[in-house]
This record gives sequence, structure tokens and C-alpha cells, in this order.
Amino acid sequence: MTRIHLMGIGGSGMSSLAGLLFQMGCTVSGCDLERGACIESLESRGVECLVGHSHEHVERFDPQLVIYSSAIAENCTELSFARERGVRTVGRGRALSWMFNQAEGVGVAGTHGKTTTSSMISLILERAGLSPTVYVGAEVQDIGANARLGEGAAFVAELDESDGSFEYFHPSLAVVTNIDWDHVDHFRSREDVVEAFVRFAEGRKTHAPLVVCAEDEGAREMLQLLEGREVTGPVVRYGWGHVWDWGALDLLHRPGGGVSCVVCRRGEMMGRIEMAVSGAHNVLNALAALAVSDALGVPFASAAEALRTFRGAKRRLETLGTRHGVLVVDDYAHHPTELAATLDAMRKAHPGRRLVAVFQPHRYSRTAAFLGPLASVLEGADIVLLLPVYGAGEAVLSEVSSEEIADRMRSNGRSCYLCENEEKALSTLEALTREGDVLLTLGAGSISRLGGLFLDGTGVGR
Repeated sequence: MTRIHLMGIGGSGMSSLAGLLFQMGCTVSGCDLERGACIESLESRGVECLVGHSHEHVERFDPQLVIYSSAIAENCTELSFARERGVRTVGRGRALSWMFNQAEGVGVAGTHGKTTTSSMISLILERAGLSPTVYVGAEVQDIGANARLGEGAAFVAELDESDGSFEYFHPSLAVVTNIDWDHVDHFRSREDVVEAFVRFAEGRKTHAPLVVCAEDEGAREMLQLLEGREVTGPVVRYGWGHVWDWGALDLLHRPGGGVSCVVCRRGEMMGRIEMAVSGAHNVLNALAALAVSDALGVPFASAAEALRTFRGAKRRLETLGTRHGVLVVDDYAHHPTELAATLDAMRKAHPGRRLVAVFQPHRYSRTAAFLGPLASVLEGADIVLLLPVYGAGEAVLSEVSSEEIADRMRSNGRSCYLCENEEKALSTLEALTREGDVLLTLGAGSISRLGGLFLDGTGVGR
């Protein structure tokens, strides 16, 4: 039995990997700077987790392998001590790729939408009886976990481009949902991101299909660059209309949430799909999932039925509840493109209702790069509250703050509320919200708990 210790185990990707290793029979331990829901879930299954980083962890657990997240500094005392003792150390992406590359890997990559798309694919394959192994960056509500060891050949994995580690993976079937400039601490430009995705696409196994959103400009640029390179395997395109391999027509947004559309495959009308999840972006995600399931032999009717019951992944337009007529929805959106898609989805799902958005910018580097676009996109909400930047381990940049976003909004004639902490945001919401509002908590940091705290409160302001 292999003893494996994970540093940064509380992160979504690391906790998923820890869950898989535990199910494989490994003795798993871990540590992180603070406790969270992911750690609590792992501990409930018998994984011992400690707070902080210390060489004492290595002495206590005596691991044969240490896996560390990209957030762990190379000079971290615990990591250095493990290496001095001769313990093998490896980054998360490399460790996961060892398992993935030996399987029939379905690798889902993209700047946005990969969590939901990989969740949809996992559910379709599960309902079709293929028992896939699943690795997703958030809990798939229909499966009840973010990772699960299956009995079938397929390994569905959400692949992370943020540190370039997705290039370690060689899928038997690859998906690219879109390509946008993000993770500015790693990629210097949008062109750098496109080139990384080109290398990812080149790395897929011989004759492996590549499923690509033809509506996305970055994905189209990737395909153009691939034309002059030695890459084998069919390209399957999806998007709006009937000109693509998989297309969506007659899109309808249901009041209260949910979408439906007619799906065509290479010009043939396959039928209408109904989904409980909202937003045009989720229709595109569903098309990618349908293309993958078709390539793996799942009948359209079976895939459509799985999509009909799909409840989504945690923190992806997740409805938390209602309090005094205020609907609370939580979403992971932290990039301008994601925020725009989320606000559009909620506007169409809840026409006529005020959208009250509480946004927590994520990382100083990202906030600095997208100050203008963030301010512009947030104007799509009726009322905006801004929390301080969530650094996610980055050094504080005094010249980058939520106030900079507020200043840009005000210069465009839009007001917003700066809240120095969670308590101030809650008190402001008490004064501002009224029956019929939709409250959106947005961001990739600690804001995930704000919606629950609001629901637990008393006396919504009128």
C-alpha cells in the first residue's frame, strides 16, 4: 500500500486527486494553510489532514510520495525536507497525468466551462452504464463527489491550463471549450495561451478526436495553427446553427431557470434537449458533452435524458435557497467572460427581477490585467457590491484594489458599494435587498460562504 502526502490538499484539484488515490487503496494524508469544505469531506472518509506546512508532517506520515499543488513554493520547508530525506516529490498535474495517460482519457480543457462540461460528460457516461473514472474541479451534484474511481475504461478529467500542466496529458479524446487570456501570472499574452492549447492538442494520442467550440475565436485560432502541423485525428466542431458537426437551434430560456434547444448532428435533426441549468453557455457545454458521448457510442436519447436531469456542479450557478423572497445564487465566475455569461444567464432566467451582485476579485495579477473589463461587465447587474481582492497566495499589490474597479464604474455613471469585509457586505445587503431580488455571489475565493450566511440571517431590508 503506497503512502502519499498531498501539500495543498484543500484546493479543488488536489482534493479531487486525494479522493481518487484514497479510492485506489493508497494511504493518503495532506495539509493546507487553512481548513475548508474539501478537507472536511476528505476527513469524513478517513483522510488525515493537518493545518499549515511543517517538516514534522513528513516525519509523522513517512510518505513514499509527496504531491504538491502549484501554490506551494519550491523553497517550502516541508517540501525541501521531503526531498532531503529522499522522498519522491511531484506536482499535481504530473501525478494525475500518470493515471490519465494509461486510461482511455477524455480530457476537457478550456479557459471557461470545463468543470460543467466534464461534469455533463461524466453523468452521461455514468447513466449509460460505462462507469467512468471521474476527476472534476468541483463536486458533481448528481454524483455527489468531485472524483470517483470507476470500473470502466474511460477516465473523464477536467484539465488545468493555469500552470501549463495540461500539456502533460495525452487524451484519447480531447475537448477544448474556449481559449481566453487568463492566469496572467503564467501567460504573458493571449497568444501564449493559444500556443499552449496548440501543444495540448498536438499531444493527444494518435487518431484521437478533438472536440472544439467553433464559436470561440481563440479555439478557431488554435485550429488554424494546427493545420500546418503533423497532428492526426478528426476534428469535431460544435456551435450555433446547423453548419457544424453538432449544432443548437431554437434556443429557449425558461422563466425561473433552465434552457432548451433543438440539436442537430451533421445537419440531421436529433431532437430537443431540455436542461434545468441556465444560460446559453451551458447549451454550448452540452453540445460538447453530446459530441463526446456520441464518439463513445452513447445513443443520443440516453445522453439527452442524462442532460435533462443534470443539476450542475457546485458553485456553477448553484441555487442556495430563498429568504424573504430573495433568491440566492452562487457562482465561481471571476473572469470578465465568465461574469458576462453568468449575468446574462440570470437576466434571461429571471426577467424583470433586480440582480444584486456581490463580487470578490480573485488574484491581484488578474484584477490588474482586467480592471476595465471587470467594471464594464459588472454594470450588467442592477446593484453591485465589491469585496476586497482575494489574493489566493499572491503578494499584495497596494495599487490594485476593488476601489479601482469602483472608480471605473463611477466614471461610467454607475454606483457601487465598497465593502471592506464580509460583515459589511451582509449589513449592506440587509439594507438594500427586497422581495423579488436575485442575489448573486461571484468569485473564486472565500465569497462562497457569503450566500449561506445571508440565508441564515434575519430580517431582509425593504
